[in-house]
Order: sequence, then C-alpha cells, then structure tokens
Amino acid sequence: MNLCSESSGRTKSKMAAVEIQIACDDDTVPGEDELSRWVSRAFAAVGRSDAGDVAVRVVDTQEMQELNRDFREKDKPTNVLSFPAGAVEGMPSDAELPLGDIVVCAQVVRDEALGQGKALGDHWAHMIVHGTLHLLGFDHETEPEALEMEGLETRILGDHGIANPYAESRDRN
Repeated sequence: MNLCSESSGRTKSKMAAVEIQIACDDDTVPGEDELSRWVSRAFAAVGRSDAGDVAVRVVDTQEMQELNRDFREKDKPTNVLSFPAGAVEGMPSDAELPLGDIVVCAQVVRDEALGQGKALGDHWAHMIVHGTLHLLGFDHETEPEALEMEGLETRILGDHGIANPYAESRDRN
C-alpha cells in the first residue's frame, strides 16, 4: 500500500527545465523553487548552458528501496539515485533533450541529517547537487573521481554558505 500523495510542478531554470514530483507525504521536503535552484546551481558550476530537462522525484522509503533493488541490486532504501536519460532516437537536433531523473528519499535524507547533525535544508541541497552532477557525467567510483566530484560539491555548497558535507567523514578515515 502506497500512502504517498502526488503533486508535480515544473519550473524553467536558467540552465534546464526542472520538473519536481513530490510522491510522498512529508512536510520536511523543501519547496519546488528551492529544489530547482540547487539543480541550476550545479549546472552553473560546471558551465553547462545546453542542459535539457531534469525531473526530481521525492519518494518514500518503499519506492526508493524498489528502485535501489531493481537498478543497483541493493535491497534497501538510499538517499539519492540518478538516472541519466541518454540519447533519444528520432529527436530533432534542435530539441531540448531530457538529461535525466533524480530520485530522492525524503525519510532517508531526514534521518541522515539528524544522525549526522546537519541542517536538513543543507543536506537536501547536497543530495540535489550530488544527483545533478551524476546526470552531468560526474561519478565517484574511483578515488580520483570521488575527489573531483566531492570537491565540486563542496565548492557549490560552500558558495552558498553550506559547510563541506564530507569534512567529518574524511576526518574519520
């Protein structure tokens, strides 16, 4: 049984059309404008002005666990997943192409923020920036990739007054 309600909004940012889908009942989710701003900030940070549509879907733990299981073979909810769209066959060359989807689990983000002593809004910003960078081709599978991506995330967030989200985890290693 899915207890989620659905709402959807679409805003045009400077860099991309951003569609926000709230598919769960959680009053701690930032507003659509705030989520869209973080997508735009990630685009701006990498100098992308040719980006296409991005969908951000906020889900409950059940939906996130199903996605994580089906696409990553990890049978547990996670904080954020990104699904790059890839090329669309038959699309006119001048059409704005979809970049992909970002799925965020509201409860996992809330629980992580609480457990890590982070401001909830700051952690949401990090998850949206992280997911957007994945759509833009960044990854963290190798140590050099992780350092590049984390450095970019830290700079984007820091430019807007948010502390390095990796500071404590790096200090513990």
